[in-house]
Amino acid sequence: MTTRDAVSLVEIRTTFSSRDKAAACAADLVARRLAACVQVDGPITSSYRWQDRIEVAEEFRCTCKTTQQAAEACIAALTCDHEYQTPELIRTNVTCSAAYAAWVHANVGIE
Repeated sequence: MTTRDAVSLVEIRTTFSSRDKAAACAADLVARRLAACVQVDGPITSSYRWQDRIEVAEEFRCTCKTTQQAAEACIAALTCDHEYQTPELIRTNVTCSAAYAAWVHANVGIE
């Protein structure tokens, strides 16, 4: 991939307490055309401080591929439906091939 072929998209990452909840989120975002693809991986082990205690939890990560135009709507859907009081929502601008970006754009669209 050359610099002139590179196109910007957005990856949004979050985590869930179970594979089933992560898979349901992935299916919903793709069905609603807020993300072209959502990859679910895990289990992963997360260590964090919550309510002044150190916690360790098994989680499943969703990585959503979407467009700049749909990113805020995707985040809003994740926030509205998320099981956690304070969900991890990480938005990263990424560079990808023009062909992959075209596929993402063809499969994302806010109706």
